[in-house]
Amino acid sequence: MLARLESPWNSIKAQPLRWAIVTMLLAVIMTAASVWFAERLQEFLGDGSMTADPARVPAVQVALVLGTSRLMPSGAPNLTFDYRLDAAAALWKAGKARYFIVSGNHTGRYDEPADMRAGLIERGVPPDAIYRDGKGFRTWDSVVRAHKVFGLDRMVIVSQRSHVARALFLARSLGMEAYGFDAREEPEMPLMMRVRPYLAAVLSYYDAWRGVLPHHIGPQVMVGADPAL
Repeated sequence: MLARLESPWNSIKAQPLRWAIVTMLLAVIMTAASVWFAERLQEFLGDGSMTADPARVPAVQVALVLGTSRLMPSGAPNLTFDYRLDAAAALWKAGKARYFIVSGNHTGRYDEPADMRAGLIERGVPPDAIYRDGKGFRTWDSVVRAHKVFGLDRMVIVSQRSHVARALFLARSLGMEAYGFDAREEPEMPLMMRVRPYLAAVLSYYDAWRGVLPHHIGPQVMVGADPAL
């Protein structure tokens, strides 16, 4: 029996498909590498200004605590929320901040700043030292509003490390003097929660480049003079 020979035409037709697959794989690899580098660069740039030791944090008038939900979608407690408030309370006890801005999403009955304020009060921070910002829908919004609404040029930012690095990058793009205090990381997080900081880092470069102010600026608040509500 004669061996079946492959048609040269079939081989030629397969070449474009192979190149398309190789090109797609290279594009995926390069995109993933770029996203990874974007987040790593922010941590590298902020490394000298971030610490998990309250004693090494410069004393400031105001610390910005970035928002997150009190509960997970399953209804279980969100450890990231608790660790973030623990870190803010540690700053207070160490005398490193006189006031706090708790900035997060307040939409309808969902109110991150109210939950954060209540959590800080439970941890010993006086109510009149806590200012709520319910229009911190994104990190960019929280940082811009700290600068434009609350009039801050110098602050400490409290969150988990990758989030702090991103916020420091944004604050410095606005000309602010900012430092970071790293909260404890949750030991086990869903994959999407681990991937999210890398995607958010890419978006933060776009925010800093465009410099577009959030829609929700509103009236100015003077921390320490205006009442904390």
